[in-house]
Amino acid sequence: MKQTTGKITKGVGGLYQVFVEGAGNVPCSAKGILRYYRVRPLIGDNVTLEMPKGDEKGRLLSILPRNNELVRPAVANVDQAMVVFAAREPQPRWNLLDRFLVQMQMRGIPVVICINKMDRITEEEQQNIRRIYEKSGHLLLFAQAPAGVGIKEVRDCLRGKTTVLAGPSGVGKSTLLNALLPEAEAQTGSISEKIQRGRHTTRHSELFCIEEQTYLCDTPGFSSLYLPQMQPEELAEYYSEFAAYALHCRFLGCRHCKEPECAVKEAADKGEIAKERYENYLLLYKELLEQKRYG
Repeated sequence: MKQTTGKITKGVGGLYQVFVEGAGNVPCSAKGILRYYRVRPLIGDNVTLEMPKGDEKGRLLSILPRNNELVRPAVANVDQAMVVFAAREPQPRWNLLDRFLVQMQMRGIPVVICINKMDRITEEEQQNIRRIYEKSGHLLLFAQAPAGVGIKEVRDCLRGKTTVLAGPSGVGKSTLLNALLPEAEAQTGSISEKIQRGRHTTRHSELFCIEEQTYLCDTPGFSSLYLPQMQPEELAEYYSEFAAYALHCRFLGCRHCKEPECAVKEAADKGEIAKERYENYLLLYKELLEQKRYG
């Protein structure tokens, strides 16, 4: 059989789809030695494989070295994450977004924030969202996926990278994927009017080739995120808008909570740091303190 290289795009029950340039997705099973050494192939893995012959499946021979690896979702070789939130329906929970940003930053993975369903808010509300996150250090995009608004900007920031697409259920991740790659035919769902949350439509992670060397991993939606294990004092490092002000705090190692002459708190009071971001920081800091106390 002919040997070549490819990227795993899907894995279910020990069977894998491997994208090979010029051949598309190739069905494969893992070689016995991978199972023997308990090597678990992940979506996003670059692999060597034997191409199938006739009706036979191809075979995964080896997994090439990984640049990085995420546990939830289980995906390898990620260049960036795109977290999608709806401008409305469901109502955005900025605390949940900040949790995701902290998680990805701890892993050294850049994040693009995409606010979908922008047609459901006013221009003033859009500018307010921009105000909250414009100094966060993350690229902020707005889209209206069904109408194709903002899709060019989204495609441009995905080009040449492997991107994890994440966000709460019902925010339009699958609709966004359909706009980028109509042949993906991702299932879309509606919002539960009673609880204003989305019904889960994506039930497993899958990698889609959007264009050459450009992959997008669609993942199941999340409704809550636990903070990763970290010291409370580390949290401020992941709020990039704090950095310039923290240098002027009265106390070295200021926690930016109740300390006197805290330049970060003063900046938040003046609106130089978004109040919403600062208040989320305080909530997350308190949560980390409790984890440390009872962990």
